Amino acid sequence: MPLSWLIAVQFLTRLPVRLPGMPAPEAIGRSVLWYPAVGLLIGAVLSLIAWVGAGGGVFLQAALVLAAWVMVTGGLHLDGLADTFDAWVGGYGDRERTLAIMKDPACGPMGVLALLLTLLLKWSALVVLLPDSLACLWLAPLAGRLALPWLLLTTAYVRPGGLGDMLSRHLPRKLLNRVLLLGAAGLALLPQGFVALLVTAGIALLARRALRQRLGGTTGDTAGALLEITETGVLVALALTLR
Repeated sequence: MPLSWLIAVQFLTRLPVRLPGMPAPEAIGRSVLWYPAVGLLIGAVLSLIAWVGAGGGVFLQAALVLAAWVMVTGGLHLDGLADTFDAWVGGYGDRERTLAIMKDPACGPMGVLALLLTLLLKWSALVVLLPDSLACLWLAPLAGRLALPWLLLTTAYVRPGGLGDMLSRHLPRKLLNRVLLLGAAGLALLPQGFVALLVTAGIALLARRALRQRLGGTTGDTAGALLEITETGVLVALALTLR
């Protein structure tokens, strides 16, 4: 099994993966190529949980799926979402203040509010979509893990050092372009996938514009926030267009 695949699974999930030592920066960069595939893996896990929880009614089923979603990803990108919202509001439009707040590990009131609203929107959309539209459990994780590498590919990384900077500097850019095109085509071909693709593109373009205006680029936190917002936007759009 490719080392870059194992790195991607270890970074994006809490599934038990053991790496044979510290990977080279180039291998870490190549791991981004597997992000869409990890999205499909998460979709498979969520579909299994939805099947197991089907007998408890749609409210419990949606809650179990959402709980599994948070646990299998370790809340990694939810943390980025909270930090981004805290910094965006508390930064008052100032770049350095925004970056400083984002670096603070404490979660302020806007971060908590962002987490609550995101989880509420996801759960509500799942209640509408389940059990008849299981495709949403594949579409949303895939969409989020297409948006994140696209942001790293097209946007400068503004915080030197750390894993995000290493990913950005060692991306296999030509190959990643092909992977993203293939992933977008696969997304569009899935049931309700064209809606998911349009929502993903719209959110990603608007987020990139806002990030460039405020920060001049992206950080690991804002990339994680984009993933969460994309997942939520896709779920809500699918719920709104289901009937």
